[in-house]
Amino acid sequence: MTMDDVINIEEIKRLKNLYSYYWDGGELDKLMDLFTEDGACEFGAKYGNWQGKAAVAAGFQGLWERNAAEGRLPFQVMHTFANPVIDITGPDTATGKWFLLEFTTTEGEANPPRNFGIYHDTYRKVDGEWKIVCTSVDLLWPNRDVKSEQA
Repeated sequence: MTMDDVINIEEIKRLKNLYSYYWDGGELDKLMDLFTEDGACEFGAKYGNWQGKAAVAAGFQGLWERNAAEGRLPFQVMHTFANPVIDITGPDTATGKWFLLEFTTTEGEANPPRNFGIYHDTYRKVDGEWKIVCTSVDLLWPNRDVKSEQA
């Protein structure tokens, strides 16, 4: 592993952390800046699959509207990512796997864990910045929705 690899891995970790903050905080414009123009989300039957930046934006907006209808405020659902395994696959490409620990922070919630799973991401460096090409999740709990052979 080279020093450039280490720097790229740290930049990708920051990218994923920003993804969590912007998603949970309802900051659509900032969240969309993290995706490539051909970006995609593969969240399965429960949440949806979206291809292209406009569809990704509409998908997140729909999830936020559903949460708002349930009375949820920003950061009442928190995505926590752990155990990153990031591979630099080329000068401008990388893949990543992350454990998902998602919690509801609603006061008085009897069972705060919401979803556990594994994220599979692909990244591309665009104009010197890492962006998300595709983020996909295999949900493991409470309901299994697994697309990859690995999970």
